[in-house]
Amino acid sequence: MKKLIIALAVFAGVSSGFAQDEKEQPKEGWTRAGQFSLLFNQAAFNAEWQGGGTSNYAGNIGITYDFNYRKGKLSWDNKIIGEYGLTKIKDDEFTRKTNDRLEYNSILGRQLEESNWYLSFFLNFKTQFAKGYEFSEEEFTNTDGVLETRTVRTEYTHFLSPGYLQFGPGMLWKKSENLYVNIAPATARLIFVDSDFTSIPGYVDGDYFGVDAGESTRFEFGAAVSAYAKVQLLENVSMENILNLYSNYLEDPQNVDLDYTMNLNMKVNKYLSANVIFQAIYDDNAVGAFQIREVLGVGFNYGF
Repeated sequence: MKKLIIALAVFAGVSSGFAQDEKEQPKEGWTRAGQFSLLFNQAAFNAEWQGGGTSNYAGNIGITYDFNYRKGKLSWDNKIIGEYGLTKIKDDEFTRKTNDRLEYNSILGRQLEESNWYLSFFLNFKTQFAKGYEFSEEEFTNTDGVLETRTVRTEYTHFLSPGYLQFGPGMLWKKSENLYVNIAPATARLIFVDSDFTSIPGYVDGDYFGVDAGESTRFEFGAAVSAYAKVQLLENVSMENILNLYSNYLEDPQNVDLDYTMNLNMKVNKYLSANVIFQAIYDDNAVGAFQIREVLGVGFNYGF
């Protein structure tokens, strides 16, 4: 729980430092906005290149869509996020995923007096689009009787395996559409998986995203914190921060799950930009260590 409080305090302090002068007034009724982006990266080397390196290329496609409603003291914020990325390395038999995310966030709030505080109810759902694989090396003997090594892949995840659903009441602090924090101390979380992964011989309870042998769901109850801050650093440079924290009261509450994403957009013109994406995930039901993802590239962007 201490990790949750410290992480939230740091996020709120940094965000409020950027956004303290923001005077944005909420609009009544529905507001909608979407963003489509396509990032591309490439590195190529010819046979004579002496510095070392392997030719590769990668692409990442993303879409976000916000549809929010406000009427008097009632606010309802919704965001859909879809991302998918692939990379291909020269001489590698398999194309590999660099990103795969489908997420829906919804927060319903009722304003208290004329303050920035709301009674709230939130819902979060996330999974992935396509199959995910674990890669390993195995030795084999070729037709000439020579021992060689090849890469093999084993399916490890796919759509709705895992899938996460969180919901619960709480308190929302909302400065604007671009800066808010939701605290939900009574959050239910369901983890969905394909029971084929938990029914293999020798499976140990909890090995696959915390789910027991032969089961396809795991129930948790705990505290969740979600925070969002979008700031304009320079005229054509904006930074979006998304933070999600969760502590399970029923098992190891000190192991706080963390998911932080930073999107830095450096606009060249209406359609072109340079983008930096950084994501850090900690979930001890999946991997007992930090998962780090970084993407840097020149992209095509289209707002709608």
